[in-house]
Amino acid sequence: MNKEYNRMIDHTYLKADTNQTIMNKLIKEAKEFNFKTVCVPSAWVAYCKEQLQGTEVGITTVVGFPLGNSISSVKAFEAAEAIRAGADEIDMVINIGKLKDKDYDYVLNDIKTVKAACGSHILKVIVETALLSDEEITEVSKIVKKSGAEFIKTSTGFSTRGANLNDIVLMKKVAGDEMLIKAAGGISTMQDMIDMFNAGATRFGTSRSVSILTNTEAEKGAY
Repeated sequence: MNKEYNRMIDHTYLKADTNQTIMNKLIKEAKEFNFKTVCVPSAWVAYCKEQLQGTEVGITTVVGFPLGNSISSVKAFEAAEAIRAGADEIDMVINIGKLKDKDYDYVLNDIKTVKAACGSHILKVIVETALLSDEEITEVSKIVKKSGAEFIKTSTGFSTRGANLNDIVLMKKVAGDEMLIKAAGGISTMQDMIDMFNAGATRFGTSRSVSILTNTEAEKGAY
């Protein structure tokens, strides 16, 4: 059942209505399918850590999410507190407006500030490709690569679209073998995942994980 892909999935729920019932379902599925991580709001990190003890499933959370407009020091504080609560990996959102303004030093320093707070923990940098031109995707890929973050990530899942194949191709041209790529949002079939993997993505963020792997219909509104 495509088990080689299970360990590439961050099983995700980041909506405002996140509650214990939803988290318990996410955790149960993550255990059953042995996903790489669950990706949850930081308020749920400690609970997930407790419930996932003794499993291989890690915990990802998000900072500066979903707009990326927070002050860098605030993003760094969010990251540090989430790690203290038990997060293994951090997915941050860049300041997209600063990228649009070509203030590349700001974007780079924003990422570096959060990476410093993460230490040895994995940092994935969300660039929201739906709002970027191909040229901007290429430029921000260079910035993320320079920052020392481990991953560049396509999307929050809260914009006009999620990942597409073109995003991954553009990122991979810059990343080479020195930076990893996470595709997120809009992945609805196993073929989507295979195509993006072949293009260079090695991590996938989705709330449709179970439906993708079992070839069943996802719940309405899935990310």
